[in-house]
Amino acid sequence: MNIFVDSRMRDADRRKELYRGAVFVNSPSPSALKLCRLAQELIEEAFSPLDPLTIHEHLPAEKCAEILATLKPRFIHHPQAKECIQGILAEAGCDLETTYFDVPRMRTAFPGDYLKAGIAYAFHPHRDTWYSAPLCQLNWWMPIYDLNSENCMALHPHYFDRAIKNGSSEYNYHRWNQESRYNAAKHVKVDTRVQPHAEEPVEFDPQIRMVCPIGGAYLFSAGHLHSTVPNTSNVTRYSADFRTVNLDDVLKRVGARNVDSACTGTTMGDYLRATDFSHLPQEAMAPYLDGTESKYALSPSMR
Repeated sequence: MNIFVDSRMRDADRRKELYRGAVFVNSPSPSALKLCRLAQELIEEAFSPLDPLTIHEHLPAEKCAEILATLKPRFIHHPQAKECIQGILAEAGCDLETTYFDVPRMRTAFPGDYLKAGIAYAFHPHRDTWYSAPLCQLNWWMPIYDLNSENCMALHPHYFDRAIKNGSSEYNYHRWNQESRYNAAKHVKVDTRVQPHAEEPVEFDPQIRMVCPIGGAYLFSAGHLHSTVPNTSNVTRYSADFRTVNLDDVLKRVGARNVDSACTGTTMGDYLRATDFSHLPQEAMAPYLDGTESKYALSPSMR
């Protein structure tokens, strides 16, 4: 597996490398730093006057979940967040006319056993393709505050071309949106929502732990197995991530190889064009629809 640091490769060539399992690491760009500053402002306002990095020492997990239930959607839907992603993509050399992104997510990883379910779900080893992501999806991940190898995220690259027995066949993205996405804050101690897991032991090593400066971005394929590192530090990890697809690749149906994903539904209705925030054209989404979307209440873009 190749790792490219601050590569000047053309986006089309970069996507080909990513679909083959490469990882790209970008230094903090102006727009990435702006996105992280926005996130910091929202986090610090939400937890004021407490230190958000040690919030686990001061608040019951239930109260923290209540705050995150307001904080995270506020970040996701903040108009400046979309503008920052436009800038990040432009600074990374993407064609904004053909690049589509989904709204940024704020993730948290608390020390020890404090709040690992629901709104602060600690992700087990998984591929995004188990969650109905297309094979051409690329993930962009960055820390909001400084982090270290004890509270970051890990890639498990030896599984990129290696199948794992998993429960993705039971997962449908449209059903998840209807039944499970919006009640995350209710799950504090245990998360009972049905999600695809590995159904055989996972070899965590060798692993790549993703440690970079605030606003530094990792790019990797949705086909990579990755997980939340058990937080053995004494500080909370806050990170931001978003996903992209390129219209040319969507139409050509190119991307990483599907080694073990059997989910139904599709996330194609989530992506917004980087120029005007319009959804993918219907003719681009149509080949990814499997009929299950008609069973659930969907956004207008998917009907």
